[in-house]
Amino acid sequence: MKTLKNTLLLVIMFIAIQVSAQTDKETTARLVEAQTLVFNATTALPMANMDLNKVLQRFPGGQGSGAIQLSGSQYTLTIAKDSVEAYLPYYGRAYSANLNPNDSGIKFKSKDFTYKTEKRKKGGWVITIKPKDTKDVQSLTLSVGEKGYAVLNVNSNYRQPIAFNGFISEPVVKANNAPAK
Repeated sequence: MKTLKNTLLLVIMFIAIQVSAQTDKETTARLVEAQTLVFNATTALPMANMDLNKVLQRFPGGQGSGAIQLSGSQYTLTIAKDSVEAYLPYYGRAYSANLNPNDSGIKFKSKDFTYKTEKRKKGGWVITIKPKDTKDVQSLTLSVGEKGYAVLNVNSNYRQPIAFNGFISEPVVKANNAPAK
């Protein structure tokens, strides 16, 4: 009986998380058209290769390469009309060494980029962003569904491509007169 209650509680929590991540069609369309949105990564999908497989097998419960669950909502791609800011993890093979260990992952702020939106025939959008003022990231392709679910593909100059599953949301507006912490 206790196992049934725990299973039921887990299913309810999963459904609640899925429902909270969704947006309605109008909100999703408004965010995409306004070029102002936040992609919240929930899962990383690195390219499969033998080296990565060996590393991921050492993680607790590791099955090798595949989907990596990202905890919290800290990994984001923030898109505004005048800037793109990425704070995402990276799992995979790099073709050149990064000399700064504090600068790992996919982290950049770009003010010089191209932004192209295409409406898909079966609903949703494909957003292509090409930053011109970053060394590593070549292009970002964000496929957004009508309910706000999205897949982000990151192509790099010096690393294997990586994909992220997640959802889009409205950016959090910070108050101008907020006290500094």
